[in-house]
Amino acid sequence: MRCSAFHLELDGFHVYPGENIQDALQAAARHPTNKVVKVHAGVYRPDSKRQALIWFNRRHDGIRLEAVGDVTLTAANPEIADRNSPSFPAVVNHVVYFGHGISSNAMIRGFRITGANSFSTERLTKQVEPDTTVPKNLFFFTDGGAIKVFGRSYPILREMEVVGNYTSPCGAGISVQHEGHNEGWVLIQDCVFRDNRTQVTGAALDLLAGSSARIVNCLFVGNVSNTGIDVVAKRSGEPPFTNSGAMTIFQRSRAWVENCTFTGNRNGVDDMGGESVYRNCIFFRDVLEGGLPGGKRYELDLRKGGSVSQCFINGFVIDPLKVISAKDNVLDAPDPEFNRELVAESVEYRKAGYRHRPLSGLPEPSSAR
Repeated sequence: MRCSAFHLELDGFHVYPGENIQDALQAAARHPTNKVVKVHAGVYRPDSKRQALIWFNRRHDGIRLEAVGDVTLTAANPEIADRNSPSFPAVVNHVVYFGHGISSNAMIRGFRITGANSFSTERLTKQVEPDTTVPKNLFFFTDGGAIKVFGRSYPILREMEVVGNYTSPCGAGISVQHEGHNEGWVLIQDCVFRDNRTQVTGAALDLLAGSSARIVNCLFVGNVSNTGIDVVAKRSGEPPFTNSGAMTIFQRSRAWVENCTFTGNRNGVDDMGGESVYRNCIFFRDVLEGGLPGGKRYELDLRKGGSVSQCFINGFVIDPLKVISAKDNVLDAPDPEFNRELVAESVEYRKAGYRHRPLSGLPEPSSAR
């Protein structure tokens, strides 16, 4: 079948530059058996100001969205953005949205996601999230510039590069907001978070209160939080966040973090949940300058505790409960001898940290247009 928005073939719905990914997702949602959407090499941007470039809600559960070749999804479209707005050239809140009712049968794989710049609108909310049973607060609209996960939603996010996004207040890369529906886990695997910034917390990734995620074989580098005043605290009168991490875990949230590398960020991880697990990870010199002045740079801030084992740590830690033991981890860790992909090549690190997975999605067939 041929149409202007996408192409239906035996192996799935195919989208090429100039065509519409969301139309293909809608068609896959209606199709009784074909739940694969393949997006071919190119840059895809919004054609209107709205909540998200593409969105998954309950009706889209089970769909696999896969990049074919080098595919960039961006929040930016300078042709329709307001040049006088601080959010220019972004025109969507989130590049990708996963909503209430998504199971681990839904997957996105192989994309570069960029261009978020703290654009925020509440228009067309029901189009993106028709389920009204889960209340939506400020963070529903503002957090998760690259990817927003909301409500009872447990997608698989694999082989993604999340780069160059900015939000205020939090979660420029990925923001998970389960709102207590955290009986399942979002799986974030083989991903790179690079050069993301937030005004307040979690430049690369945040788990808002009552959320959970597994983060496996991911790289965090060059991410900067606290680029400005805590606008939420200013409104509420609560103590402000001034020295947050590349990844922020809020109260009643938990993360399972395995074989990840944090290096060259403005701080590593701040975890207020106390139930997270960190295994076989590298935390190496997260001392990047930038953001608000004051506050000593750190690798891990585990004031509420957690479990840390087989990790290599070089830098300051905040560990009042003494959960980071020298017996189970390597403290004052030696040089990992990072290669150009920031994979540790030192023999001591052979089982620790991120291992590079090329961001290529599926191979582009030779017959592709």
